[in-house]
Amino acid sequence: MKPIRPLLLTTSIAALIMGTPALAQETPVPEAETTQAPAQSDTSEPVIEVAPAEPDAAEDAVEGEDGEAAETELPPEPIIAIPAEWAPVPVDREGRSAYGHYLAARAALAQGETGEGARVLQQAYNLTPEQPRLREQAFTAALLAGDLAFAGRITPEAEGTSPVIVEAGKLVNGIETYLKDGARRANRLFAENPVELPHDRAAVYAQVWIAAEAGDWNRALAAPPADFDPISVLVARSNRARLLEIRRRYEEAEAEWKELVAHAQAGALFRLAYGEFLERRGRKEEALALYEAAISAQQAEARIFVARDRVKSGGRPPAVPRYREGLAMALRTAADQMIAQSAEEFAAVYLRLAQQVVPSVQNQFMIGQSLINAGFASAGRDALAEIPQSDVNLYANARAQRGVSFEKQDMDEEALAEFRLAVEAVPNEPSLTYALAGQLVKMDRDAEALELLNGPVLNVANQGYEVHFLRGAVLEALGRSDEAEAELVRAYQLAPNDPTVLNYLGYMWVDTGHKVVEGTELITRAVNADPNDGHFQDSLGWARFKQGQYEQAVENIEQAVAKEPANAEINDHLGDVYYALGRHREAGFQWQRVLTLDVDAKRRAEVEAKLRDRLNQRPYGEEGHSAASEDVAAVTND
Repeated sequence: MKPIRPLLLTTSIAALIMGTPALAQETPVPEAETTQAPAQSDTSEPVIEVAPAEPDAAEDAVEGEDGEAAETELPPEPIIAIPAEWAPVPVDREGRSAYGHYLAARAALAQGETGEGARVLQQAYNLTPEQPRLREQAFTAALLAGDLAFAGRITPEAEGTSPVIVEAGKLVNGIETYLKDGARRANRLFAENPVELPHDRAAVYAQVWIAAEAGDWNRALAAPPADFDPISVLVARSNRARLLEIRRRYEEAEAEWKELVAHAQAGALFRLAYGEFLERRGRKEEALALYEAAISAQQAEARIFVARDRVKSGGRPPAVPRYREGLAMALRTAADQMIAQSAEEFAAVYLRLAQQVVPSVQNQFMIGQSLINAGFASAGRDALAEIPQSDVNLYANARAQRGVSFEKQDMDEEALAEFRLAVEAVPNEPSLTYALAGQLVKMDRDAEALELLNGPVLNVANQGYEVHFLRGAVLEALGRSDEAEAELVRAYQLAPNDPTVLNYLGYMWVDTGHKVVEGTELITRAVNADPNDGHFQDSLGWARFKQGQYEQAVENIEQAVAKEPANAEINDHLGDVYYALGRHREAGFQWQRVLTLDVDAKRRAEVEAKLRDRLNQRPYGEEGHSAASEDVAAVTND
């Protein structure tokens, strides 16, 4: 079988966990970073919590450069016992109960409406603030929806609450305190109530900038924690180097940068920052040499090319980050590390915090991506929808990401609309036009897809094998077999080991009887490359069926059905093989089953004809269909 699927870069979407919303799942981490990996309990407990809403009191002022006055603490919130029974059940002004709000929130979250779920959970919490599990869920949902102000006012601290939630709560509350009450207050909060695993890394990166702004330079310039993993130590030292420069301790700052760029594995990560430091010190030739070396070693990110061109043109170097900018940068760095470890839920939270500190469209884009990758597709799409058209490239990319997310959920019309917006914004970008063509193919709008594939954006001299492949698939669907074969052969020449291309071209040769032996060889290579793909197994079985090797064919196609039980074509093929082996009852079962699946009109008519002409059976769905098909329907429904 050769499914026509656009070769798009897609994101994997995790399931929402309703009863215990988990924001962090344990993921494989590089060995150097295992000490800071996100923790997860065996029960997938919720992931985030916050410190008390009220400001601290009787607080000793930290001596700082701005000479702020000392602050005072308020008494802790009283602990209210949960009543054994509510009489009456708490209701809001409109008479809606806490239970109703909670159930409505669960329904919204189940449909992927994270923002609406968070809003209704907040209403339920306001009616029953003494409920610890509800508090956890309201807190978690608020974080994912970006309502950090509300999250910062509630603290799930009941006994048994996951440390993942509690420690995230400390981090969120610390940043919210910084934004509301200033650096000194936040610095004191972090010092008295330090954030532990798994959010200690993000907290350490962030709080040195807060401490510096508060004038607590001993804390700001302290060495990284001894138990940090090697990569996190390097990142912490890069923050220290920037702060040393702010303090005008230039020799110490440069010593840090030199050691960082000399690191065997991670040195390339710090070349740009060191180069910018050299530029600010008036040592532009040294900075240029650093940039050129990175480019020659093919270790240069895009910003290094920009920096090189800036030095060559005599441009002004970027300023050293201000405290607030450094704080946002630190949170983004922590998010980047979480993304590298596939802990997208943590990344989304850190990026939300960074966006609160210093808003940027790049942050907003990354929030959307992280939420989608974490399984919160609706919330991610909402975040991406906020990217303004003024940043045309990021806007187009955001629309394309929304399109991919919709396509993954089979929301094809919505996906198509997003891909069209992306192409309208950047009409000459091949990847966007290709994505639009792929979506049109999925929706069986082949003529429109072919117009794009033959257009000036994609039909160029150096077009990739993906374009040839998709064009070949479209041409075949339109009945233009010779042209289709030419395109598929060209795709095969450009990507001779791609299993999808091998399977598609091989199946075409086998199914038409044009080159059965050669086609079987290509399909065999595809199966060897990916033996778990049910479509490839079906193709190999069909190739053997075409050559009369029925016993071998049935083995392959039974494996294919086990892997793709709802695929109408594969089930149809298995019926054909059973019939050829004389196993007519089983053939009838398979053909009747095809009619209960998502089947196109052409195949439906062919299968119905087989049932009538070969087995004298009425097809499933017709009035008076046979007892055998009744059995099929029952088994299918079971």
